[in-house]
Order: sequence, then C-alpha cells, then structure tokens
Amino acid sequence: MPKVVKTVSELDFMLKEIEPMPVPHKVLVVNPSHFDVEYVINPHMAGHIGDIDKGLALKEWEALRNGYESLGLYVHEIPGEVGFPDMVFCANQSLPNITKDGTKQVVMSVMHTPQRKGEVSHIQKVYEESSYEIVHLDETKFTDFEGMGDAIWHHKKRLIWGGYGYRSSMDVYVHISKIFQTPVIALELIDDRFYHLDTCFCVLNEETVMIHSKAFNEEGLKLINAVFPNVIDTNEHEAAELFACNATCPDGKNVLIQEGCVEANKAMEDAGFIVHEFKTNEYLKSGGSVFCMKMMLW
Repeated sequence: MPKVVKTVSELDFMLKEIEPMPVPHKVLVVNPSHFDVEYVINPHMAGHIGDIDKGLALKEWEALRNGYESLGLYVHEIPGEVGFPDMVFCANQSLPNITKDGTKQVVMSVMHTPQRKGEVSHIQKVYEESSYEIVHLDETKFTDFEGMGDAIWHHKKRLIWGGYGYRSSMDVYVHISKIFQTPVIALELIDDRFYHLDTCFCVLNEETVMIHSKAFNEEGLKLINAVFPNVIDTNEHEAAELFACNATCPDGKNVLIQEGCVEANKAMEDAGFIVHEFKTNEYLKSGGSVFCMKMMLW
C-alpha cells in the first residue's frame, strides 16, 4: 500500500489494517574509537569541539552495547573509520526493510552535510555481507535523506513514520514508499534542536509513542494522536537536554534511555514498560544518544 500521508484528512486506514512485520533481532553498532566533536552541524555541538572524554565515551558505549546483549539480542560490532567522528551514530546512514517473503532490502542514505557523506559506503559493507538488496537514491533528485534518523518503522507494522525539514526532504518519502510498498506518515519538524525525527519521536510498541510535542506542527500532532492510542509527551528539559525521545524499545517492552529522564521514565513505567538507564553524556555533546547509536537489522 504505497502512499504518503501528510494530513489527517489523507489518513484513510486504521492501524489494525496495516500488515504485520517481524521485529528485527540484530543490533549493528560502530565502535567509537574515532568519535569526537570536530565540527558543528547541529545546535548541540556548539561549544563542544575537542571536548570529548574518549575514555569515558568508550565506557558509555560498552555499557550500552552490553545492554542489548543482556536483552538477548545479537550485537554486530564494526570498527569506526578515521575521518568520520559521527559514524558511531549508525542509525543515520541507511533504512533497512524486510519484505513479506523475507527478502532483505536497504535504502542507503544521502547525508545532508558533507562531513558525513563518506560514512555511507562503510555502512553499506555490512549490508553487502548480510545479503541485503541495496538501493541507492538518485542524488540528482534526492539531496537529503538520513535513514532511520528520520524514517522510523512502527513497531510490528509495515508502516513508516517519516520526519522532514532539516536532514531529510519530503519528496524522498514518495520514492521510499514505492520501493518498500509501504505507507509513510510524514511529520514536519519545526525546531532545529530536534533535527531528526528520532530526537523527538520514540515508538515504544504498537499502541504507544513518546514524543516532544513542541517539535511538531499542529498537523503532525494530529496525525500522531490519530494513530497512537497512547502518547507520552516529554518535558522541555528531558527532551532537549537529555534526549529522552532518543530512547529505543527494541522488543516493545524494555526501554533503553539516557540516565536522568525522571518524568519520562515514570510515565513509561506507569504504562507497563521496563526502563533501563544508560549514560550517554559524551554523545549528547554531539547531538545524539541511545537510538542514534545503533541500527536494528533482520
């Protein structure tokens, strides 16, 4: 059912009508040996050039990697590359898919900033070794698409939520919808602190999402509330400073999140989720946290 929905009036399906989709069971992570803040391409990086404690960053990353293993997920680690300090944020360089017949596909990103464009070919090697059908976007038509940083799968459903406005363009979702034969609900981002959808929108399970409502316009909020029966709204501090919505819930039950998101954690626990806190303080300086630091694969 390829289509892109931009307004509630265009929403002509219910969640129960969307085809089921298997949950990914592998986690791709990139070793942060070359992680640093070497430039400023988002508001969070300002003032942090050369300010990374690399030893602490490695400890934070190792704890998060071990957290996935403790949930029984298979973790596939690859090395970082010299010259690409943001490659550790491996949610951004691709958007994987699995079809109804089990075929694995991936659309490779067209990174918005020149500093990150070279990361894509290194991540592509993982897909080549894992029997994915690789799709490249025509960069003369599509100049901005940052993978699962902006395109997020609904839990267990063949439905994509697509953010646009800063790092991904609206028009790319028409093409992706056709490639994957999957509907896309497009959400415009309106606050540059929340430059990727994954910084303000966290799918927890089929019926629950955690958001920062001020990152969206009125139409986007209407779409979110029309599809999700349960919407958890995060406060300004936890969303903007602690990246609460950059959490991840790989199994629909266990949530991995930056330490200190008190109100968000209580809301999730009250809703029946199990919260696991991790320190990602060094990565917050670069504008990323838990969700950014992994890619779920089939």
